[in-house]
Amino acid sequence: MTDTAEPPIRRALISVSDKTGLVDFARALDSRGVEILSTGGTARALTTAGIAVTEVADHTGFPEILDGRVKTLHPNVHAGILGRRDNDGHTGQMEAMGIPPIDLVVVNLYPFESTVESGADFDTCIENVDIGGPALIRAAAKNHDAVTVVVDPRDYDAVVADMADHDNATSRDLRRRLAATAIARTAAYDAAISNWFAGELNEPFPRRRTFAGELKQTLRYGENPHQHAAFYAATPARPGLATAEQVQGKELSFNNLNDTDAAFELAAEFDDPAVAIIKHANPCGVAVGDTLAGAHARALACDPVSAFGGIVAVNRRLDRAAAEAVTGLFTEVVICPGLDDDAREVLSGKQNLRVLVAGEMPRAHDTGMTVRSLAGGYLLQERDYGVVTEKDLKVVTKRAPGEQEMRDLLFAFRVCKHVKSNAIVYARDGATVGVGAGQMSRVDSARIAHWKSEEAARENGWSQAGTVGSVVASDAFFPFADGLKTAAQAGATAVIQPGGSKRDEEVIAAADEQDLAMVFTGMRHFRH
Repeated sequence: MTDTAEPPIRRALISVSDKTGLVDFARALDSRGVEILSTGGTARALTTAGIAVTEVADHTGFPEILDGRVKTLHPNVHAGILGRRDNDGHTGQMEAMGIPPIDLVVVNLYPFESTVESGADFDTCIENVDIGGPALIRAAAKNHDAVTVVVDPRDYDAVVADMADHDNATSRDLRRRLAATAIARTAAYDAAISNWFAGELNEPFPRRRTFAGELKQTLRYGENPHQHAAFYAATPARPGLATAEQVQGKELSFNNLNDTDAAFELAAEFDDPAVAIIKHANPCGVAVGDTLAGAHARALACDPVSAFGGIVAVNRRLDRAAAEAVTGLFTEVVICPGLDDDAREVLSGKQNLRVLVAGEMPRAHDTGMTVRSLAGGYLLQERDYGVVTEKDLKVVTKRAPGEQEMRDLLFAFRVCKHVKSNAIVYARDGATVGVGAGQMSRVDSARIAHWKSEEAARENGWSQAGTVGSVVASDAFFPFADGLKTAAQAGATAVIQPGGSKRDEEVIAAADEQDLAMVFTGMRHFRH
């Protein structure tokens, strides 16, 4: 590809809803002798700033009609953009019809996404579906050999600088890159409209489903150094990692982002002050408490060895005491909805610690979709927003759970939802005391969680494992009684599980033999 300059830009069409940087950009064009065509509010803004503007209606000889729905959809506009300058037939027709070329198209679209996000009604959203804008953008992008198209104010400076370097023209390389940006923008815009329409029609799985995102961060590499990676934010972004601001620390990696998202989503499950400590997308400690610092101490006690180099998420503004607790152990990332000034001062003493402030918590129980790629396709499903309350539970054993056991069962099952399957979680007094994740056998998960609890007891100087007197949660049913018996041997006194196995009666009988209380949820939480 060559990078030679083309004939200079003599005429620009500017029609934007986002007027960020508009006046300065238009003034730079005007100073270079570029004639500016414009419409509506854009024309008024430029005229008010003292910049000469030709109304599109004067350029076409045809007035805006239908309340502005038709203003740029005219041959004098689209032929001026689409006509090939290297085609004598095109240039001859344009000259014969008195159609001057348009060399620069600057358009951003009606704010459809923000209109939907504001909760506007159906008719208002429809009125914010732009028609002329995408047509102009696609026309200019198609003819980028001759036409420069700009859809993002962040590219204004690059265009002005390129014109200065090329005698008022732009380079082919810049035009091609801007054309790619423009096509991606119209694709994302159409994706937003089609997905909104599907939602309005209550069709979660329409015939065609489109996905779009905006580049938030290019990453050094992916899960491993030989993999390229980047982080894209959806529009509108769900509160959480995509809305977070990094206020200190090293650059975030792919694994940092993945683990931080898992931690923040887990912390968002709870109303009381909560702390989640994550390693490799699995919790190694979760607790609720009266304060974040207290919750952190109890979450850390679950597995202090694995917590080294982990991710910490909290569901409250991080205060000084919590910040001191977090910095007491090497931590990769801390994410919080807000940050007190004195907490920021404490965290700043660990310069490499990545600190993210999200502004608000993820809405844990909102509906939405998750996407996973497969070879040649995607898996799309609703988020696991299910939550079990006490009234949903069915006591299936002779002994019913006590009041504290019930609170811990509900806590453990909510944590279990965020543990890779097969998942086993032991909990006591609002804190995890053993976690078994991602095993092929549920019995092995129960054993590993108990073993980790014994290791934690030695680290913490306790006389016995935390699983003694605990409750246990299983993300799916116990297919055999062996897993339940393993939990009983670890010291658990009560069990929460979905139920639904053909051997439920065998498992219930084993629970009764061990004097365990057991409840069925009727809801499972597989996580792969």
